[in-house]
This record gives sequence, C-alpha cells and structure tokens, in this order.
Amino acid sequence: MSETQVDIRTHQSLDTIHAEDWDRCACPERADGGRAIDPFTTHAFLSALEMSGSVGEGTGWHPQHLTVHAEGQMIAAMPLYVKTHSQGEYVFDHGWAEAYERAGGRYYPKLQSSVPFSPVTGRRFLTRPEYTQIGQAALVQGMVQIAADNQVSSAHVTFCADDEAEAGKAMGLMTREGLQYHWQNDGYADFDGFLGALSSRKRKQIRKERRIAQDFGGDILTLTGDQIQPQHWDAFWQFYQDTGARKWGSPYLTRAFFDQLHDTMADDLLLVLAERGGHPIAGALNVIGRDTLFGRYWGCVEDHPFLHFELCYYQAIDFAIQNGMTRVEAGAQGEHKLARGYLPVTTHSLHWINDPSFREAVDQFLQSERRAVAQDIDILTSYGPFKSVDVSEHD
Repeated sequence: MSETQVDIRTHQSLDTIHAEDWDRCACPERADGGRAIDPFTTHAFLSALEMSGSVGEGTGWHPQHLTVHAEGQMIAAMPLYVKTHSQGEYVFDHGWAEAYERAGGRYYPKLQSSVPFSPVTGRRFLTRPEYTQIGQAALVQGMVQIAADNQVSSAHVTFCADDEAEAGKAMGLMTREGLQYHWQNDGYADFDGFLGALSSRKRKQIRKERRIAQDFGGDILTLTGDQIQPQHWDAFWQFYQDTGARKWGSPYLTRAFFDQLHDTMADDLLLVLAERGGHPIAGALNVIGRDTLFGRYWGCVEDHPFLHFELCYYQAIDFAIQNGMTRVEAGAQGEHKLARGYLPVTTHSLHWINDPSFREAVDQFLQSERRAVAQDIDILTSYGPFKSVDVSEHD
C-alpha cells in the first residue's frame, strides 16, 4: 500500500466531483442504508453551501477542495477553502493574524479545512476505509504543498476527529485543543431517567425551567422531513436573521441555503418550533447524524423565560433518548450548558505555519494553551450536575 501512486487534485466547486465518489470517502457507513455519522461533510451539505451562495464569491470562503486518486478511483477527499478572513470558524486565530501582520507579514489568504459556519466535530481527512493511512498522508501533503507553492501564510484543520489529530501531529502539524459541551446518553430510558442521574438541586432546577418554558402560552412542535413546510422555513429564516445580526452583524447563511438543505437532506433535519396563536415565535434547527444530534441554529422574535434552553437543549435530549442516540452536540461555547447536563469535552485542530519563526512562537503558545484547556476541563467537570454514585438523594 505504501508504494501506491496517488494523484492529488484541486476543485473550485463540488460540482466537479461526483457525489457518489465524495460520499464513499465522507460517509462509507451509509452503504448499509443508514445515516451518515457526520452529515456536515456529505456532498449534499457542502453543496448546499455552494449552491446557495453562502460560500464562494464575495463571502471570503473560496472552495479549493482536495481529492486523492489511486488505482483508478477516488480514495480520499478534504473540504478545503481559501479564506480571506477568520470569520465563521469558531477556532479563533485573530490574535495570530494581528501578530503576523504587526511583524510585517500578510496573514490572509490562508487555507482552512472545515465545515463553514459549523463548529461540529468530525472527520476532515475523508478517506475510504481501506486507504486511511495513504489517503491522510496525501491530503496533508496536498494541503501543505498548495500553501507553500502559493506563499499562503498558514493552513488549518479545525474540529477534526481525535485520530486525525494524532495522525496530523505525527505528520508534523501543530495541534491545538479547545473545549465544547456535549451531552452523553448513558442508556437513559426517558428524560426522567436522565434527570435521575443529576443532583437533587439540578434536577429540580431543570424541572422548574421546563415547566416555565412550556407555559409560554403556546405549543412546541418537533418537525422532520416533509413535516417541515415552507412557512416553517420562512419563520425560521426570521429567527436566524435576528440571531445573525446580533452575533455577527449579518447572517452567514443565505435564505436559499435552507431551501437547498430541505430539498436534499430533509429527513436529516429536526426543526423545533414554539408556536403561539398559530404563529412561530422561536425555533432551533438540528441536524441528525447516525448516533449524534447536532444542534445548529436558534432564534426568536419573542423572549420567554427558559424557552431557549427548552428548544435547544431539553428537546434535543428528549429526541436523542427517544431515538437511541448516544450524543448531543449543542454548538460552540456556553458554560450555561454545564448545569443542563452538557459536559466539557476536548476538541482538536491542526495547524501549519509557513514562516519558521512565527511557527515556533505559535507552537509555544499552543503548548501553554493545551495545559490551560486540560485544567479548565477538569475543573468544569467537577462542577457538573451529576450526583456522586455513592450518594442517595430524593426529591
């Protein structure tokens, strides 16, 4: 296998890559007819970003996808973008950019392997299972070669899988660690079973929050597939615009993105809406993976106490338990998730810096940052809501 000759190609659009070839690398597990483990790196999701104009000309995200070919077939792929800013990534390198430019360098453009606007963990080195090692090596080689040939300052692989972080480190990339809050299903039979694992105080608090949230004067709907109608997307677009305007100044995604996503991935979407008087007032959009529910976007046009927690966190846990899913990822940041059963976990990214002196400085920073992240995770976990196994508590 090590002597296999490979051909590395670049693509400025997923249109030039057959969906079947891409998905054999991105989600080979779908051969059994089930869902993708990571729906965000499927051809359908990434194509929706391109076809809707959410990435591409004028966005600062310019596709430069890599594919690796050997023995007459495509054996590996990488979602890759030329970036002219650092927005929509959630692994922040603004400080690196400022330092690089103060020293007289030009940080942008850079290369970014990620899912745009989606801080979700998953594979970035998409390889067919029988070509994992050679495929990963070729993708890293291709990414670094493109950066070096074009005098690009840096290349980044964000929210990659644990084993990819190890492989990238072995190939000379610098590793960075961060943290997110994920909910883990410990075989709970229902939501009350989950609550039973919590301390009495946290259990009572969540019950109180759910009671208040559900008393907002309307109904909560959980919609998937064809249950999601055009008027629901119209309402959700309002919610998303409001959130985007407050967080980023303008929304990252276009209205057409949600239509495209519905056309190709409706059965992998869970839309949770709060309706009052027959009109949606708040909503949360989730993407359904094989064993993980990914919470993505939230917004509202009316403020009601704890409704955000109900739609984004508790309804997601309910759905995951009912459908035998093992995990809920609720997006980036948010220590408030801790009290609601979402515990800190380590996330990984990989980085290559062109300039040797700057690379050394960044590497020293990353070493100290990794120690700090590990300490934060230990401390935050100790403050988690779960009761000790040797303590018996009663409401």
